[in-house]
Formats: sequence, C-alpha cells, structure tokens
Amino acid sequence: MKFDIVTIFPRMVQAGLAEGVVGRGIEGGLLDVQVHDLRDYTTDRHRSVDDVPYGGGPGMVMKPEPLARAVEDIRARRGVPDAVVLLTPTGRTFTQAEAVRMTRLKHVVLLCGRYEGMDERVRTGVATEELSIGDYVLSGGEVAALVVVDAISRLIPGVVGDEQSVAEDSFTRGLLDYPHYTRPAEFAGQRVPDVLLSGHHADVRRWRKKAALARTLERRPEMLNTAALDDEERALLDEIRKETNNERD
Repeated sequence: MKFDIVTIFPRMVQAGLAEGVVGRGIEGGLLDVQVHDLRDYTTDRHRSVDDVPYGGGPGMVMKPEPLARAVEDIRARRGVPDAVVLLTPTGRTFTQAEAVRMTRLKHVVLLCGRYEGMDERVRTGVATEELSIGDYVLSGGEVAALVVVDAISRLIPGVVGDEQSVAEDSFTRGLLDYPHYTRPAEFAGQRVPDVLLSGHHADVRRWRKKAALARTLERRPEMLNTAALDDEERALLDEIRKETNNERD
C-alpha cells in the first residue's frame, strides 16, 4: 500500500516510520511511504506556509497554495491517490472500522495541519475526506498521520508476522481484548488464572471470550450495541450480567 505524508516536520514523521511494525513493512516492500516537506512547495524566499487569518484573531492559518502544489506533485510523480485525507479535529472519527475500510485503498495522501488550522479551501478543494483521531487537541497532524498509517498497516497481510494476533486485537470484532499473562505464574501476590495453566484449550478459549465481554461491559458498554457476537458470546454476556446483578444484591 502507498502512503504520502505532507508535513512541515518531515524528520518527526520519518523517525516514527523507521521502527516497529511499519518500519518492517517498509523494509519488506509491503508498504511504500514517502514524506514530503511542505516548505518545498512554497515560492517565497522565507518558505512561508502560513499567514494571518482574514477577519483577525489569534494564531496563523496554513496557506492553501503550498498544500495544493504538494498534492499535484504527488499526483504527477506517484499517481492519482484514492484519498487525500485532511487530518483535523473536525473530521470523522478514525476507528478500527475506518482502518479496515482504508485497507481497500491503494494510495492515500495524508495532510498534516499545524497552527490554527488550514485555509478552508484546502478542505473544499484539495482534500477528499477528513479524519480525526480523537476529541483532544494536538500540536499538529504528524502524530495523527503516524496513528493512521500504523492502524492501517497492521491489517495488510504480511506486515504483522502473526496474523492471528491482529484478528484478536481490541476493536477488531467490536470488543476490547481479553487480559494477557506470561511468566512468572505468580507476581507481586497476583497469580495467573488457573484456567490458563490448565492446558484445556476449549476452557481457555471460553475464558478469553468471557473476559473480553466482561471487560467491554465494564469499560465500554456502548460497544456491545454494535459488536458482532456469536451465540456463545451472547450466552456468556447474559451469564456475566446475572453474576454482576447477584454481586450487587
């Protein structure tokens, strides 16, 4: 899959791409990621990418011309992208479902904002969609771009060595992940649940299903409204709710 990231801090993004799963995906040829310095698309000697806002107000606004030139250059040299994504707090929330959707695309351009935001004409005339990684304020879109690339890349076959691990990630089926344990069997007075030491695979599978459901019910109950539960999970959820009610009584 091909990504192009447009930013005024290319080294910040390149450092985040160099390690871990994404770094291995790039080295293995499964991911093609290029980072573009927005200042290379300016025309003045100061390489200005921002200006004061019309109508007054605090801060600076990113100019539309350099961003438009950057996208046109990417089109000419890298091909027409399937999506030009503006990373902005006003965008649609980036979820696991969005990551899955974007794996169907072959080429994505990510535009990283800074300052007070981008000129509105970038949204209406350059970008094809907008995404936000959450309801909080970052200093810029670089971290958001790395989040989007990482989440999508994990779903591309071969990028993560153990594809079963990806299939069982939190949010993949609309549930939080179950608790994980490794050696030692006892640490700081806390012991690994006996069922995980039993060697009974069916019991372990059932325990993990129930633990994932219990964690989701406790921490993110709204997710259960849309989760794709099988018959066993629905029965386990009823069991958990009954146990919870009995504890309260």
